[in-house]
Amino acid sequence: MNLFILRHASAGVRRANPLLDVKRPLDKDGKRHSLQLAYVLNALNIQFDLIVSSNLKRSLQTASLVGTEMGYESIIQVSKALAPEATTRDFQHLLHECRDHENVLFVGHSPNINTFLGSLLVPASTHAAAQVRLRKGSIARLSLTRGPATLQWLLDPRIVRALYATSTKSSRRKISRK
Repeated sequence: MNLFILRHASAGVRRANPLLDVKRPLDKDGKRHSLQLAYVLNALNIQFDLIVSSNLKRSLQTASLVGTEMGYESIIQVSKALAPEATTRDFQHLLHECRDHENVLFVGHSPNINTFLGSLLVPASTHAAAQVRLRKGSIARLSLTRGPATLQWLLDPRIVRALYATSTKSSRRKISRK
């Protein structure tokens, strides 16, 4: 299985009231970045069999924008295993449920999405986890076969912006005609 782990895009400043924070939407930058990320993933010929998101609005919006721009036509699955209060055990259970899919996208929150990613990279028998930091809008691609996962690549928002900018420019050289 190819697992893609995406931290939701920018959603502005955290709200003090937890009930209001659950409904915090993506800001303008977050929406733009989600669309740029979808464009870059399309250029890499990636298609998702399944998209799973936390139930918070900013994650659902990120998953929806990326999925829609990539031509994903199925329903985005919502799982509390990707919510901010989820545990590694919840995440492992979700991973087990998705094992029959080839390309899966999980959209969640920091700090637990970082913990989940780290736990996949180091064998459970070591009782340690790799320290991985995903910025808002970062995506990691992992290959899950036997043993610990293999990190294939990680795209930071700055890299996505650069890839998007270079891929949308005209490939024709500009020449002056005098």
